[in-house]
Amino acid sequence: MAFKNDRRKFLKQLSGASALVATGSLGNVACTARREVLTPAAKVTSQEKVRIACIGMGIMGFGDLETAMKVPGVELIGVCDLYDGHLEHAKEVYGSKIFTTRDYKQILDRKDVDAVIIAVPDHWHDHISIDALQAGKHVYCEKPMVQHLDEGHAVIEAARASGKAFQVGSQRVSSVAFAKAQELFRQGEIGDINIIEGFYDRHDAIGAWQYSIPPDASPETVDWQRYVGDAPAHAYDAKRFFRWRNYRDYGTGVAGDLFVHLISGYHFITGALGPERIFATGDLSYWKDGRDVPDVMTAILEYPKTDHHAAFQVQLRVNFADGSGGGQRTRIVGTEGVINLGWNDFVLKKHLLPEAPGYGGWDLYGTFPDDVKKSFVAQYDKKYPPESRKVAQPEDIQFAAPEGYDDRYDHFVNFFESVRTEKPVVEDAAFGLRAAGPALACNESYFNNRVVHWDAKNMREKNA
Repeated sequence: MAFKNDRRKFLKQLSGASALVATGSLGNVACTARREVLTPAAKVTSQEKVRIACIGMGIMGFGDLETAMKVPGVELIGVCDLYDGHLEHAKEVYGSKIFTTRDYKQILDRKDVDAVIIAVPDHWHDHISIDALQAGKHVYCEKPMVQHLDEGHAVIEAARASGKAFQVGSQRVSSVAFAKAQELFRQGEIGDINIIEGFYDRHDAIGAWQYSIPPDASPETVDWQRYVGDAPAHAYDAKRFFRWRNYRDYGTGVAGDLFVHLISGYHFITGALGPERIFATGDLSYWKDGRDVPDVMTAILEYPKTDHHAAFQVQLRVNFADGSGGGQRTRIVGTEGVINLGWNDFVLKKHLLPEAPGYGGWDLYGTFPDDVKKSFVAQYDKKYPPESRKVAQPEDIQFAAPEGYDDRYDHFVNFFESVRTEKPVVEDAAFGLRAAGPALACNESYFNNRVVHWDAKNMREKNA
């Protein structure tokens, strides 16, 4: 009964929050606006050679490697993948002399590899990260850092014990736009934060993880047993290999793929450690292709007051069948303004209230009897002269990274600077778990229909 009452109370709060979103004002639109183009922050201070290898050469592996190789002083030694075609293509792109293997431990055994990029399915993130750190390699691991809530602390400890750089791959936290948003937030430009609304919708097959399957895929060209690892045993299935995000055995659903991007950015900007209560709901509404994760999910995350921010609520959504064409957006709302975040840009809007209470006009006294109304107006005008009931609204300011800007490049520059100089990374293992934990808790809430109570300080589920 206690659980039912707790859930009923939470859903009532959820309903009330939704009503506020539906009826609340979006704020005054300023009559003027200006645009600031931000200067990229990443600087390569050393070109000392860093020799790297990439473990996992799928979409993210090739994408990460392409960006990493743009950083001066980076040399590719080898790659690892479980599909022979990916290894063949890597040689087509990077030359036949690079080392290729199906066994990632052969990469870790090489003395000429300083750092590894880990871009494998989620269920391998913790295993390979820990093995790489223990082998003395610096690690760039794609998000989410881990697949399950109970795996994160082992990665944190391995990173601490190794003394090596460990960066999680939610690249927006290295964005020059996010750095500016953080600066303005800390300066109190939007007042006290009270709510964040974020969505990350898609409307295409690739965005919904329907990745292409090569016609030569077979048990001979795919190392299926190595791929399964500690996931539940299953017969060879090309869909489960190439479209792994569709399955709980290997991936983390929309929460681990997309919510974690949003949460990472919010934590970076606000300095938040994490929420204390999490509830998620959703459905498998469109992509009924055998997947066992939802294609629509909404979540509420409640953040307590800290020294860095007021208490606030986060509302998240992903929709893989968004008939408007998809897209992503975030509103960080405070008592005096809002930061409307794009990807590498944002608009700061402010709406200030005058000192006089109830300054709206007819709704201030329109329901009073005529004699009371006259008396009220006289007293009100005396106490609050007309000039005190007016407030000049600041202009809107649009902040944007320059055309062609690549936040992933900045993220890799930060990583390689840490490898070379021991400068702290922007997204270490603790940061990675603080972002992954609430995202994975959304899955826990969705699949078990319950509120998750999260200990943000210690990064673990309460009473777990």
